[in-house]
Amino acid sequence: MFDAPGPRLFTLPPGTDFATGLLRGLADRLDGAAPEAWARVTIYVPTRRMQRHLREAFDAGGPRLVPRLRLVSEVALDPIGADLPPPVPALRRRLELSQLIAALLAREPDLAPRARLFDLSDSLADLMEEMQGEGVPPSAIAGLDVADLSGHWARSVKFLRILEPWFEAEGAPDGDARMRRVTERLERLWLTEPPSDPVIVAGATGSRGATMRLMELVARLPQGAVVLPGFDTDLPEPIWTRLQDDGALNGEDHPQFLYACLLSRLGLAPGEILPWTSTPTPCPPRARLVSLSLRPPPVTDQWLSEGPSLGPLAPACENLTLLEAPSPRAEAEAVALRMRQAIEEGRTCALVTPDRTLSRAVAAALDRWGVVPDDSAGEPLPLSPPGRLLRQIADLRGARPTGESLLSLLKHPLCHAGSDRGPHLRRTHELELQLRRKGPPAPEPGTIRAFAAQRLAQDPGVAGWADWLASLLARLRPDHDHTLVEHVADHVALTEAFALGSGASETPNPLWQEAAGREARKVCAELKRHADAGGRLSPRDYASLFGGVLAQAEVRDRDRGHPRALIWGTLEARAQGADLVILGGMNEGVWPPAAPVDPWLNRRLRGAASLPLPERQIGQAALDYMLALAAPEAWITRAVRTDEAPTVPSRWLNRLLNLLEGLPLQGGLEAIEAMKSRGDAWLGKATALARPVTRQDPAPRPSPRPPIAHRPRRISVTAIERLRRDPYSVYAETILRLPALDPLTAEPDAPLRGTVMHKALEKFIEAGVAPDAPGASLQLLQTASEVFETDCAWPVMRRLWLAHLAKVAPWFLETEAERRAKGQPKLFETKGEIELPALGITLVAKADRIDLTPGGEAVILDYKTGQVPTEKQQKQFAKQLLLMAAMAERGAFGALGTVKVADAAFVGLGSKPTIVKAPLSEITTDQVWSELQILLAAWMDPSRGFSARMAVEKEDWEGDHDHLARYGEWDHATPVTPEDMA
Repeated sequence: MFDAPGPRLFTLPPGTDFATGLLRGLADRLDGAAPEAWARVTIYVPTRRMQRHLREAFDAGGPRLVPRLRLVSEVALDPIGADLPPPVPALRRRLELSQLIAALLAREPDLAPRARLFDLSDSLADLMEEMQGEGVPPSAIAGLDVADLSGHWARSVKFLRILEPWFEAEGAPDGDARMRRVTERLERLWLTEPPSDPVIVAGATGSRGATMRLMELVARLPQGAVVLPGFDTDLPEPIWTRLQDDGALNGEDHPQFLYACLLSRLGLAPGEILPWTSTPTPCPPRARLVSLSLRPPPVTDQWLSEGPSLGPLAPACENLTLLEAPSPRAEAEAVALRMRQAIEEGRTCALVTPDRTLSRAVAAALDRWGVVPDDSAGEPLPLSPPGRLLRQIADLRGARPTGESLLSLLKHPLCHAGSDRGPHLRRTHELELQLRRKGPPAPEPGTIRAFAAQRLAQDPGVAGWADWLASLLARLRPDHDHTLVEHVADHVALTEAFALGSGASETPNPLWQEAAGREARKVCAELKRHADAGGRLSPRDYASLFGGVLAQAEVRDRDRGHPRALIWGTLEARAQGADLVILGGMNEGVWPPAAPVDPWLNRRLRGAASLPLPERQIGQAALDYMLALAAPEAWITRAVRTDEAPTVPSRWLNRLLNLLEGLPLQGGLEAIEAMKSRGDAWLGKATALARPVTRQDPAPRPSPRPPIAHRPRRISVTAIERLRRDPYSVYAETILRLPALDPLTAEPDAPLRGTVMHKALEKFIEAGVAPDAPGASLQLLQTASEVFETDCAWPVMRRLWLAHLAKVAPWFLETEAERRAKGQPKLFETKGEIELPALGITLVAKADRIDLTPGGEAVILDYKTGQVPTEKQQKQFAKQLLLMAAMAERGAFGALGTVKVADAAFVGLGSKPTIVKAPLSEITTDQVWSELQILLAAWMDPSRGFSARMAVEKEDWEGDHDHLARYGEWDHATPVTPEDMA
């Protein structure tokens, strides 16, 4: 097959489909050979995606035997290493490391917080994998010069010592370490007994040390070859020499750096790299332009000297489009529109981007036309229905579920999906209303059973449903640390029970159905298989571990996507080509991605230890950029700003534009203008597509006028103020019967604070303790503590409220003595109501406290833990006390009878305790009652509407029904629009 002596390196031009080109070159070399010659060829490729695409290319060709297609990583399993320990799975290695790190943190807790346990184990496992792949033992790192980093280094060394046992001769290797050991054995064997059949390494770049060594070994074989993707044949010899001589510290961010290293190790010159096929790159002028723009620094002198040799720049940029969108959404819509156009033209279009947010936005935009793209990355498993259910239950184990978290679980599409899904959803809805109205902050099994007992007569099946849910809630509370084996078994069993529902059956569990369910089951099985290496964990630690394991998996349905609408990651784009390639998200931090933070070794120490620098990832991303931009037609897209701030263009895009701008005599400026013009045209189309065909006018300021018979006939004294300030809220609550829902999760808010404070004061006063008694303050606080303990479920807030009460207690007792001198407490939390016969309206109220003077007159008191209405506000709007005084004088408070009101006051218990009296000396109760009847009579006028936000105290005040009134589409300057309601 190969006649010339080795070593042999070949290249396929950028912009061609790698798999198709590899097959074409192989067919040329095997032309006329025996049919079985194909089967004797072994081809190693770096990724499973490339392996699959290569197999598809062979299947699409003529009838022939298929070569042995292997992954590069499968070299580690070669029979020559049968006596070596099997490679340790990455998950098991991380679990083992986490236990060692946990033990270290237990001995020295100052090294790092335990919350970072699994982050540390992941990063340490990555470092160990690099060290084993590059052949760097811990001793090489321990001997580094770290005089200026002694403090940080001393902490790092304590962690790095954990790795030493795995580098011993008998230590169990990971995949890269075993591959390196096997490659060393193959090298010794092949020196004397090289394989007679062809061996090819195709598509690898040598980014890992073990892979680079294999490529070097295969290239030297008598019948071996390495086929490189994207080798730059336009790069001058001096640049190759500089990349080889400057070393890693200066050149790793160049796309050809690893190839320069390979050439140096093989002793080859760049001119000795031969084309694998005779197929040229789709656009040679563009390839030369991109190559020059990516030169290693200093670049401007090279641009000046070599730029004129590019000739006219219009051919290089003819099929190149630059789209700079005002927002990520506009970018996604324009890309989706272009992909749809490509589908209609019968062309393949691939979006290549590391930005998963952009790829999901493009997929959502394509859904407008019913196009589902073929996304190579698929959907992250944690975002799939089975993944979300598993995560929710993992987070709830060992915690007290709130109403929000419980209902979120019950409403999950896979919860109770086995049978009786309809009744389950109805009961969940009823439970939600119950929890909103009177539910505890953390529902318990008893809460669920009490809820079922109230509805047993209307729904006999609720008892079984409640038993199912209550039993699972009880199982969510493991109270001790358990082994990882026990955690996994309990977690999976719980999730299956939630998915199957109360009507358990032997049918397949819906949790494990479809592609996402199968992938989730695979992940859980893998974790269970290695759980014995995980040690003992708390439920919180287990949830953190499980979330990290789940995040590494993805779900992909290979038969679901459109064959011509493709979304690729940068690595997948190396293996295949498309008629149109769109490089999306071309901003700094995306292309190239931000370098990860290494908590162990800085850049200088990595270079000294012969470990890859962060710039290597940048160089590999630059290679991906170069390959994608060589497509027959290419787009570069970016958003000029996000929701937060302007973006920075990718360094490679800046280089390309700067190079073009620096060559005006060759048409560089015109080329940029044409590229942007093409992008702007598609932006205009996307904007026009997103623009509504007809403009919808904003909603008017509502003022509904319901029939008299439907207007409220029962109103509270507190609603009178709302009737004047925001009548629409009264209409929505009483006529439309849309009261504001209570929070889904109970909170220690102002209403609860007022309720428990009122109750505490009531119990204290009912106990008959004299306010001026020596132990009165202590008794008040003791009573309050008991009430808070019973009625407030938040220990922190109990302490804060009790501390506040202790601060105002002396003032309260002092003023209470004055109140006792004028009268004695008679009634607490007393309801009253009175009918206005002429209007057919009943006025209702609840008085916090009513005292009686020795003369039989009433004193009405209202406790306020928040802001207290001023006298001016009481005269205009806040007439709660004035109205209760008028009601009391008309016998509205039952056993109190008709009584003269001597005084009424708000007792403010806020940060500045105060007493604000009702202005009864200025406004008599008869006047208040007369004004009330006039007001209510006006609201019974058919021509008067319940207008929205008529006299709100502040513009930024937020009402419960503002969204229903469509506030925001109108403002306070908008006149009301009356509307008669049928």
